[in-house]
Amino acid sequence: MLLGQLYVDPNSLWAPLGEEMSIELTLPPEWEDDERMNFLFSDFKENRDVNTKDWDSKIDFWTSLILKIFRSRGTVCINLQELNKIFQRKGFVPLGLGTVIQCMARCGKIQRESEFAANVDCGWVSWGFGLLLVKPLKWTFSTLLGGSGVTLEESFVVIELVKEKAAELLGVCWNSPVANCSLLSFQELQTLSSHVCIDESTLCMALLQLQKEKQVTVSLHEGEKIVKFSQPGQDRVSSVSDVDLGIYQLQRSERLLEVRVEALGLEAEKCKEEARVLLREGKKSQALRYLRSRKRVERKADRLYVQLENVKGILDRIANSETDKLVIQAYQAGVSALRLSLKDGTVEGAESLVDQIQELCDTQDEVNQTLAGGAHNSSKSYPILYIYLLGCSA
Repeated sequence: MLLGQLYVDPNSLWAPLGEEMSIELTLPPEWEDDERMNFLFSDFKENRDVNTKDWDSKIDFWTSLILKIFRSRGTVCINLQELNKIFQRKGFVPLGLGTVIQCMARCGKIQRESEFAANVDCGWVSWGFGLLLVKPLKWTFSTLLGGSGVTLEESFVVIELVKEKAAELLGVCWNSPVANCSLLSFQELQTLSSHVCIDESTLCMALLQLQKEKQVTVSLHEGEKIVKFSQPGQDRVSSVSDVDLGIYQLQRSERLLEVRVEALGLEAEKCKEEARVLLREGKKSQALRYLRSRKRVERKADRLYVQLENVKGILDRIANSETDKLVIQAYQAGVSALRLSLKDGTVEGAESLVDQIQELCDTQDEVNQTLAGGAHNSSKSYPILYIYLLGCSA
């Protein structure tokens, strides 16, 4: 124990935070006052009315300290077992922390983790986020806080902290390079927010809070967890549309092609080096085979690079036309077919996706030219061309 500080072993309690060094948290001056701490470590009287001043001062002390420590840790959930380990002093643990948790719950400062999740979206449980729902939740919660006490491992969400973490997460997404992305995969979000949400549990709780505030929507698409945030200035997030999914898969196609082009470049360089070694050894026929392989690989890389540039151009076009209702509708008409193109996650699927969207974009140019050609024809031309686009996507 350090004077005026709390020392926590990173290999035991705080190891899940990924800390490599011990963590020291400054504690209030009372921590070194044995008489005061003996009182604070003692159990609560059964009846608060016996001495409301002592009862309330003890509750206020522990509540404030719990918030301070867990805010410093960057986590939003607490449980009695963890609190007992954190607040050990001279070989003793506080006897009244269970009562503190009960009071915090009754005041709405904390909420049982499973109930917090259930009040937002029960679908999260099926994603394996470690949220165990026990039915009936309301009955279980009231019984737990009524007479049977608080179990050691029961996890509670600190409402004040999860609201702060949710606001911080939203700010990170709004101010990041991916702010203009319609959708993010859960893995991408984990990477983006790793300095804000130190573990998956904290990220999930923050997302649940943002769902409650209508600032994010989380869904499962073809087995992948995807997240959509509201945009700055919006009161709430819009639902995930076919256009969102189509653009998201275009971005997946872009990443797939980038990886493949880079891999082919490395393969071509390897063939070149092998040919050099064989030439130095006088094995000309074998060296020639490697040079031919290099040419084939380079031709394939060049072809995929052209496709990659097409994808980038299409994404730029969509970004610049997001307020053009006609472009969005034309794109939406082809989304169903385009989604299937990447279902197998292959380069061939990516190329097919590019070709189909490029065709839609070319057709859209014709639509725009037709509409610009004469206002008297625009009202008639649009429905006909839109039906044509629907036919292309079938």
